[in-house]
Amino acid sequence: MNLPNRFAEIKKETLKQRRKQEILNSLQQSIHRSIVDEMGSRVYQHKIDRARVMGRIKQILKEMSTKKSLPLTSIEEKALIEKITDDVLGYGPLEPLLADPEITEIMVNNAKTIYVEKKGRIEKTNIEFMNHDHLRRIIDKIVAQVGRRVDESSPMVDARLPDGSRVNVIIPPLAINGSKLTIRKFAADPLQIGDLINFGTLNQMTAVLLKACVKGRLNTLVSGGTGSGKTTTLNVLSSFIPKEERIVTIEDSVELQLHQEHVLQLEARPPNIEGQGQVTIRDLVRNSLRMRPDRIIVGEVRGGEALDMLQAMNTGHDGSLSTVHANSPRDALSRIETMTLMAGFELPERAIREQMASAIDLIIHQARFRDGTRRITYITEVTGMEGNVITTQDIFAFDFSKGVDTNDRHMGELESSGIRPKFMDKLKDQGIRVKPEIFEVPDS
Repeated sequence: MNLPNRFAEIKKETLKQRRKQEILNSLQQSIHRSIVDEMGSRVYQHKIDRARVMGRIKQILKEMSTKKSLPLTSIEEKALIEKITDDVLGYGPLEPLLADPEITEIMVNNAKTIYVEKKGRIEKTNIEFMNHDHLRRIIDKIVAQVGRRVDESSPMVDARLPDGSRVNVIIPPLAINGSKLTIRKFAADPLQIGDLINFGTLNQMTAVLLKACVKGRLNTLVSGGTGSGKTTTLNVLSSFIPKEERIVTIEDSVELQLHQEHVLQLEARPPNIEGQGQVTIRDLVRNSLRMRPDRIIVGEVRGGEALDMLQAMNTGHDGSLSTVHANSPRDALSRIETMTLMAGFELPERAIREQMASAIDLIIHQARFRDGTRRITYITEVTGMEGNVITTQDIFAFDFSKGVDTNDRHMGELESSGIRPKFMDKLKDQGIRVKPEIFEVPDS
């Protein structure tokens, strides 16, 4: 066969395959609509017999493929049934990504472009949605499960999956070139302190200290940048809270996975389509004070609720925990001060700082390194006030001087500054003893 004829044959075969794929996509959408119409609201329920749904899909597929005179191989039929089942009962093309334990983040840029974070590195996948409408159906399903909505009047939404994974959606007209979907996956089995030690997030000595601080009811902030692992660390810290204490958690979208029995979870609510009915984090913090909590855990402080949180810490709710976005422990204090002013009260600068110095005992700062690992870089004590300045001291700091290995992984770790923290007396008063060797400076 000469070359021009060979090219013509390849082109003809390619067009034939493309046409068949278009028919299969159309068939997939038609069967999906038929199943959804049959099941109604049951598609949003989690306990549905998957085998029964697959059987019904197979039945409809045979009917439609016969009607369209579209012969399917057993492999094509099986793949199509799996895809439609994932669309109906799950999250379509995202299902294999959600099932992969090594993937920690899924980033859908548009229907044809999906990235994931795997072992701390971002990589592009070969998974696609059929089209923009297919992506929007999956988005609508995700947000509907938690009573949220996303449309042109409300084009941004935070939601969660049933396992607690965090979801953010932004759609056109705000998002250019298609809807954007970001999923921060949470492990089915929450990480424990041993996992963080194995990952290098902290070491054995600092783990012992942090456990003592939580049991000793020190008010603690976990600070860091986006994706630095703040919520994971907060989860691990909360596991040290004694089981007999009453814990109230307050979040924009429920993410914390506490194993204690006496836990009350509160979740903020966005306004409805008329702009009414909003319940903010600040509203929930104020309400939590009437719920007789032993501990208050605020998933993240973003605004005026900082003032209410400081007041709670200063009025008998010791041992409260929260996270805040910041670049360093000192920046965390500056952000809390700024957010306190967002509460709308004309408070003197010194009064705010005195509240902060009295309320906050400990700041744990975390960072995401270039190699994709998350490490605690500072454990800092808030010691009081000198003049108009809040004073702090670093109890532990990450040693960057040891450089990186051939994989760009930092070889340093958290090391003691040699300072004995002032809160040791508070821990001692509560019968919690920490070995003084923890604060010894390591031999160089």
